[in-house]
Amino acid sequence: MSAARPKRPAADSRPKSAAASAQAAPGGEDLVQIARDVLTIEAEGILHLAEVVDQTFAQAVRWIFEDQGRVIVTGIGKSGIVGRKIVATLSSTGTPALFLHPVEAMHGDLGMVRAEDIVLALSNSGETDELNIILPSLRSLGARLIALTGNLQSTLARTCDLALYTGVPREACPLGLAPTASTTAMLAMGDALAVALIKKRNFQPGDFRRYHPGGQLGERLLVDIAQVMRRGDEVPVVCEAASIRAALEIINQKGLGATLVESPRGRLAGIFTDGDLRRALSRYADLEGKTIGAVMTRDPQSIRPQLSAAAALEIMEHRQITVLPVVDEANRILGVLHLHDLLGKGKIRFTG
Repeated sequence: MSAARPKRPAADSRPKSAAASAQAAPGGEDLVQIARDVLTIEAEGILHLAEVVDQTFAQAVRWIFEDQGRVIVTGIGKSGIVGRKIVATLSSTGTPALFLHPVEAMHGDLGMVRAEDIVLALSNSGETDELNIILPSLRSLGARLIALTGNLQSTLARTCDLALYTGVPREACPLGLAPTASTTAMLAMGDALAVALIKKRNFQPGDFRRYHPGGQLGERLLVDIAQVMRRGDEVPVVCEAASIRAALEIINQKGLGATLVESPRGRLAGIFTDGDLRRALSRYADLEGKTIGAVMTRDPQSIRPQLSAAAALEIMEHRQITVLPVVDEANRILGVLHLHDLLGKGKIRFTG
């Protein structure tokens, strides 16, 4: 199966000499084409998994969700490196996880495993001796075993209670030796497990903040909205009587994909977004002469400036919106908050 390749730009904006030198290699290889081939092969591997994933995956998610213990991830070599990333993703999204090195496990680290734990054992071949040798010991401790492997007939798959298939049609390595597409696929399956568990646990942005108090996202979410909202000339605002054309000009100028709409009394009356425009085009044959008040979304969701950025993010996630008006007690417009102001498109901007 061939993965769809993104469209190439119509022309390379770099000087021809720079474009040529970027591709040329001493042996005459086209390095850009090599990159495209590798990315295509690795994309094929993930798309292959999307086609074959089945209820075994759902069972693994249910086991982890219902279990009272932790997820113990184990693997060696490249699979071990992937395993450490899976541990990091699970731990930061509400699923306690630890990494167990198979060799160290044989020398005492098995003591970290409890009967209520679930073990994720990673091996593309499923025949990694250092990993398979500890499986009987893990089972004797009472832990459930789930394999992530590209070989469902392997020793690992047959020994574990459940086996998730992570095989790929081919490796990107031209020798077929270095794990490339297979490790990408295994990593993607780990992400799929983590995301499924996020949804099962109803894990919220506020929960994420608790696990990331020192990170940039944690910093963003701890501050008051007044510190990160856009204000003054940055806020797109039109009156209810404004034409749709005038509103679109404001939207284009401010670059938020929306404009707030102010009532004659200076209160927030509504919001007009790209989605409102599409709905208006489908509803009316001709928008000429229509005011923004006729097509806007009335009484939109808003927020007060003294609340936290985490509270704003939870509202955006729940309402599936990207722009949030900031108002005072009298519903007067104070500013506006875009999702990028919280999650970042560049660095956070403190204004107060």
